[in-house]
Amino acid sequence: MKRICDFIARWMGVLVLLMAAVSLLMPAPFNRIDTQAINPMLGLIMFGMGLTLKPEDFRVVFSRPKDVLIGCLAQFTIMPLMAWLLTRTFALPADLALGVILVGCCPGGTASNVITYLAKGDLALSVGMTATSTLLAPLMTPLLTWLMAGTFVQVDAWGMLLSIVYVVIAPIVAGFLIQKYLPTFTRHAVAYLPAFSSVMITLTVGIVVGHNAERLLNSGLIILSVVILHNLSGLALGYGIGRLLGLSHSKRAAISIEVGMQNSGLACSLATLHFASAPLATIPGAFFSVWHNISGALVAKLYSMQEDTPECPSCRNRQKK
Repeated sequence: MKRICDFIARWMGVLVLLMAAVSLLMPAPFNRIDTQAINPMLGLIMFGMGLTLKPEDFRVVFSRPKDVLIGCLAQFTIMPLMAWLLTRTFALPADLALGVILVGCCPGGTASNVITYLAKGDLALSVGMTATSTLLAPLMTPLLTWLMAGTFVQVDAWGMLLSIVYVVIAPIVAGFLIQKYLPTFTRHAVAYLPAFSSVMITLTVGIVVGHNAERLLNSGLIILSVVILHNLSGLALGYGIGRLLGLSHSKRAAISIEVGMQNSGLACSLATLHFASAPLATIPGAFFSVWHNISGALVAKLYSMQEDTPECPSCRNRQKK
């Protein structure tokens, strides 16, 4: 069983890609599944994240606040602004533009921690950034979506905030509490969590793609182009900011991956819950879920081949003050 779970977690990108292809070519079985199923599936993924969090994971927020602040500022500026710029550059219709902006305004994805580990990046910083950006999401995601998309669609910022609390924050808190008070259960469960999350993400992609197969076939190329550019710009600019600030390679890699890999499942969930009148808004999130796992695996290999660089002494001194 453990071997099967390891296989699923290791080949998640390929499995997601295969699921997307199958649901695109044979959408009927997936159309029988209500899109509302995405929300509890995302909640289960977040619950699993909560099971893996420990109090010491938050120490990096207090021991290295500037590193986390740099990462979170990059997260909530680069991706929303690049999303807005790409929707304008490609003149996307309103519902597709909304979907791209939703992806850009979401926090970092949980897969980023695994990719950072494979990239030999600063794992503590990655976990700290994911936890911090996720906790900030109930405020930042609705606010940024309203600022970026409020001119062409009606954005219920308060409703989005409540949805993120119910679907993301509450399951994480529940998982965190169970991890603390039921350690024996947690030790047995954690070994299977990467595979479980991979299966949930794969099923989410299948449901979203299956329900929008016809639209995808008609406009898939332009959406895929925007999604790829969005993800790659996040990876490149995240690394570039770390380099500009004189951070070590391991920190640059963590920030790059954290910025470039979004919680696209949350974007799909929010589009389904709050923008039913814009059915194409779920598509960019589904495409992003497929693509960022592929690009993440590639960039992890690239970063892992580079030797870590020493941090700029003046930058390190500024952080101690």
